[in-house]
Amino acid sequence: MKLQALVEEKVGFLIVFTFIVISIGLLVEVVPLFFTKEVITPTKGVKPYTALQSAGRDIYIREGCYNCHSQMIRPFRAETERYGHYSVAGESVYDRPFQWGSKRTGPDLARVGGRYSDEWHRIHLINPREVEPESNMPAFPWLARNKVDIEATVSNLKAQQRAGTPYTDEEIEKAPEELKNKSELDAVVAYLQGLGLALKNTR
Repeated sequence: MKLQALVEEKVGFLIVFTFIVISIGLLVEVVPLFFTKEVITPTKGVKPYTALQSAGRDIYIREGCYNCHSQMIRPFRAETERYGHYSVAGESVYDRPFQWGSKRTGPDLARVGGRYSDEWHRIHLINPREVEPESNMPAFPWLARNKVDIEATVSNLKAQQRAGTPYTDEEIEKAPEELKNKSELDAVVAYLQGLGLALKNTR
């Protein structure tokens, strides 16, 4: 009873006890995931993003696409029938930060790779209503005008390499050539077309 009164009357003690409880929860729930094989091992067929895909992913995040589109198919029948195999951790081992989430203003994009042509994606990003008349997605016409930031992408690849993504020095050296004269639209389309291919045809 004294402890309860102490916590209720002294804000400092409440903060300390709250921190202790959250820390215990973190240790029990999150830390073990760093050592779970299924979480840290890539799913068969999952490869690091190419330089162009990596640039596209950065642009996807910059433009806030994740605010409306999740990349997490939950293991429920309604989800798997519409989108395909549910998402597994091994698909996202090279995603920093990962793009899982449940926001569904627009459809889930976890298995969008190969579902539409490159041209469809280009039109959809520049003028969504041309291919989806009822879409409320904004247009992104500047992506076609802007060139990929080669220096920023190379820096990102180096950072990913230091974080454990198995990029070779040779792959990073070749990145500027791969990105040369590529638009941001090219990069985003490349990123989208690479999503979910490893488990795309698995039910």
